[in-house]
This record gives sequence, C-alpha cells and structure tokens, in this order.
Amino acid sequence: MEDIEHRTVSVNGINMHLAENGEGPVILFLHGFPELWYSWRHQIIALASLGYKAVAPDLRGYGDTDSPPSITSYTTFHMVGDLVALLDIVAPDQDKVFVVGHDWGALIAWHLCLYRPDRVKAMVNMSVFLSPRNPKRKPLESLRAAYGNDYYICRFQEPGEIEAEFAQLGTATVLKEFLTYRNPGPLFLPKGKGFGHPPDASIVLPPWLSEEDINYYASKYEKTGFTGGVNYYRDLDLNWELNAAWTGAKINVPVKFIVGDLDLTYNVPGTKDYIHKGGFKRDVPLLEEVVVLEGVGHFIHEEKPDEINKHIYDFFQKF
Repeated sequence: MEDIEHRTVSVNGINMHLAENGEGPVILFLHGFPELWYSWRHQIIALASLGYKAVAPDLRGYGDTDSPPSITSYTTFHMVGDLVALLDIVAPDQDKVFVVGHDWGALIAWHLCLYRPDRVKAMVNMSVFLSPRNPKRKPLESLRAAYGNDYYICRFQEPGEIEAEFAQLGTATVLKEFLTYRNPGPLFLPKGKGFGHPPDASIVLPPWLSEEDINYYASKYEKTGFTGGVNYYRDLDLNWELNAAWTGAKINVPVKFIVGDLDLTYNVPGTKDYIHKGGFKRDVPLLEEVVVLEGVGHFIHEEKPDEINKHIYDFFQKF
C-alpha cells in the first residue's frame, strides 16, 4: 500500500482524488457502491508490477472527491465527462486506455464505451452486465413491479430517508452489511428494520475483508455520508430519459466479463439466459469471454484478487 501515490486533480469543476501506481499503458479502475478507490488496492499493486499504470479515482460523491449537492449531478453523462477529463490528465499521450469496472463502476464503464469508444482500448467489466435501455418502461417502474417498495434501490429514492436509517445503524455496520452480503437473491431493506439483523448482532467478516479495511472505508464515509453514492440510484430514471438516443446502440469495444455465481446481479431472473444465450453478445459484439467464478459473491475483485488480477492481465496482454 505504501507504493500507491495519491493526488487531487480538477475535472469539470470538481476536485477528484485518485490513487495511482506504476508506469506504462493506463488501466482505469472504476469502483462501485459502497466502495472507494481502496477496493482496487490489490489490483493497483499487482498490475503496476506487471508494467501498467494503474489509476483508481474516488468517483464523484465518494471519499475524497467532491460531492455536488444536486441529486441530478450524478448521471452517466456527468460520470463519463469526469472520466474523459481525468484521462486527459493521467494519460495525455495515450489515445486509448484500458478500463476495469465493478458494480456502478461497471455501469459507468459501459457508458464510457457507449459514448466514447474512441478512448477505450479494451475493458474488463465485473458483476454488472450491460442492461439495454427498454424504451417502453422506466427502470424504477420495472424494479417496483418486480420486487416491491422494500427493494434496496426503491428504498434509496426518497432523499434523506435511507441516510437517516444508515446513521442510526452506524457507518461501520452499514458497510459490513453491504460488503459481506452473499445472498444470491435480491436485497430488501424494509423501513425501520435495517438489514434484518438485531442491532447488536455481530457481523463476521470473511477472510478477504479485515477490520482495517472496514476502518478505512468508514473513516471516509463518516466524513461524506452515503448521499453521494446513493444519488447514483436516484438518477436511474433521469439516465433513462437522457439516454434515449442510444436505444439499441452496441458496445464496440473488446470486452471480458467476470461475475461470481453467488452475485445477486447474476441471479436476477433472465440474466443467465441473456448472458449465455446470445443476448449479451448481440449487444456487445466484441465480447470475447464470459467468466463465472463458482462460490464467489458480489465483491469479486476483493474476494478473489489473485484470480481477477490474472484475468485482467491475460486479457489486456492481447492488445
């Protein structure tokens, strides 16, 4: 960890914190919720040692990067705009870079490839597959119809409400609950009932997640709260409106996709058929490989860092 360098750069009027290490072709690592640059700590060191420059920002709303106050400042266009500006700073002499995304970072990476394929050499995306825009129905309407109002994304919609519940539970507890979640089914957060565990219940951390890791995450979320990260979910319907022009558009970047078989995303009804029976390849014509890791949950790059590092390295070596 001591080899990782940190700095703050200005992109589109916000101060963005990034961690970086190594020299060579840039790999841009994009984290998800509720994480930070720190979730890529294993990849940053490993890929830097293999001849790459690893760059992992705290995305807007997270960690030591600014959190714009407006809920509508967290659309895919804002995120991709931040990343293009960031690439102009960290890779000024590289027309294209490698990209690795997970969770919300994966969703943003898909949109980076959709809007600016000219900036991406190849991509490894994890956990969140491409979800083509359905022109007939807004995302939240679909989610409520499928899962009801207690589904976590639906619970995130009312400004301030879930933040108040998280504050009652305590930052470290909330982080532990999310990061240790291994139920392949959907996550429900009934109002006032938290994650369904007694308030004093101890949460056993898996071998890949230490109290030191939790303390680092908590130290940042104690300062920022969860609002920035939750605002991404609050802009789902706005993204749907703004992305109308890209309905039916393909991802024209070479892609490797990795997911754990216990990941809640992989177990959404219809997902396995979409990924394995032609739909995914139709929408991502340059999809080269799909890897399903057995017995692995959502936070795949932290749970199985050595395997993920090898998958990333082996794929990018082709280009």
